[in-house]
Amino acid sequence: MNPLVAHHLDITRRTLLESSAYGMGGAALSWMLNRETGAAETSLPPPLISSAQNLPGLPHFAPKAKRMIYLFQNGGPSHVELFDYKPQLRELHGKPMPEEYLKGRRFSSMTASISNRLVLGNVEPFQQYGKCGAWVSDLMPYTAQIVDDLCFVKGMQTDAVNHAPAISFLLSGGQLPGRPTIGSWLSYGLGSANQDLPSYVVMTSVSKGTSCGQIFYDFYWGSGFLPTRFQGVKFRGGSEPVLYLDNPDGLSRETRRGMLDDIQAANRMKLASAGDPEIATRIAQYEMAYRMQASVPELTNLSDEPKSVLERYGPQVTEPGTFAHNCLMARRMVERGVQFVQLMHAGWDQHNSLTTELYTQCRDTDQASAALVLDLKERGLLDDTLVIWGGEFGRTPFIQGDIANRKVWGRDHHPYAFTVWMAGGGVKAGFTFGESDDLAVNAIKDSVHVHDLQATLLHLMGVDHERLTYKFQGRQFRLTDVHGKVVRAILS
Repeated sequence: MNPLVAHHLDITRRTLLESSAYGMGGAALSWMLNRETGAAETSLPPPLISSAQNLPGLPHFAPKAKRMIYLFQNGGPSHVELFDYKPQLRELHGKPMPEEYLKGRRFSSMTASISNRLVLGNVEPFQQYGKCGAWVSDLMPYTAQIVDDLCFVKGMQTDAVNHAPAISFLLSGGQLPGRPTIGSWLSYGLGSANQDLPSYVVMTSVSKGTSCGQIFYDFYWGSGFLPTRFQGVKFRGGSEPVLYLDNPDGLSRETRRGMLDDIQAANRMKLASAGDPEIATRIAQYEMAYRMQASVPELTNLSDEPKSVLERYGPQVTEPGTFAHNCLMARRMVERGVQFVQLMHAGWDQHNSLTTELYTQCRDTDQASAALVLDLKERGLLDDTLVIWGGEFGRTPFIQGDIANRKVWGRDHHPYAFTVWMAGGGVKAGFTFGESDDLAVNAIKDSVHVHDLQATLLHLMGVDHERLTYKFQGRQFRLTDVHGKVVRAILS
């Protein structure tokens, strides 16, 4: 017999009277909440949509990319150490930075008061690779082998000089928390191609033993003022990537289905009377969780992956919670229709650890990043999957620390010229766009602001960044605020 039915048959008179009393209290509370909801809601939000549908009129034009994987490197990878080769830095190593390069520039409080900033040369040599002749540091040997598949943007600029505001700015268009991130905008506008997995998934990692890891705030994948069903779903490292998916002991899947049906019926009645979009979120998330009970175990089971594929991603690939494992999971997700996968790897904040922890960061991310691009390419997915690699800003060409003590060399945050790379999904391969000056301080040619990058990413997904808006507090908001231009020169 169904255990719920058995429970109702066994109920006593005393229990019935007690529960009825609670029920009357609940009814009274519901009536009061309805009054408050009616008083507070002067206008309802845009029509509620299923997570499987796209907004009317979207995509605005044929997309070049159907899905996106953002390999976000928290902490600010040093562009002058990795991809932006400047021979003059080594020539001027240990000498004062020419003041004309830094005039009017704002830096973090850690180096803002330094009057005599000394040039720091790149810690490892650079070489040219591929037919395109791109310069890549010896710290990134695997990425160096795929440069003919990459599009480097070397004139990136942002408005923020500290981590959390800069990450929020890049992912949501605002330095303060509370605005939807790009994955939420795409989920809201384009819906989902898979009913059994979220359209927006986030995974985080940090190198073992690092002392400069960044905090992963939930607003880095938040939906802001959009309904919360469009926020990113975080998959954890470990044996249970999503909490509370398993049924308790003694509760069958059929019984769970019956419980959900009853809950959904109550929620739909409440939604019809209140119009609260968060009730629609509750309905959608209950259903998604039920379907994920079957889809997540299949997704995370790597037994069907060939040994050659696992070896390509590196020795950490089978260890949940590592960047390598997350990269392979990202490929498996986009194969199954997940639209936006955001991998966040912390530890790039080398204020005094360029000669130690930078090497660890590169070792833990370089091979897996390149493997992901090659894996997608071999499976015919790269052409319509956009992969992005980069952080919230770069690092200063001048030193933070003692120039005479190599063990504690470091660099401060640098928002005026940094590098990201992209692959697949409608961008030119083997191409470099933009240029910094001869000391990698300022973008001097084809600069790309964060809002321009956001506009370009939406464009590649078939979305006009000026037309995807949401009315909040009397104003139409968009990812790019009132800025942003599509960088058409990098489009294939």
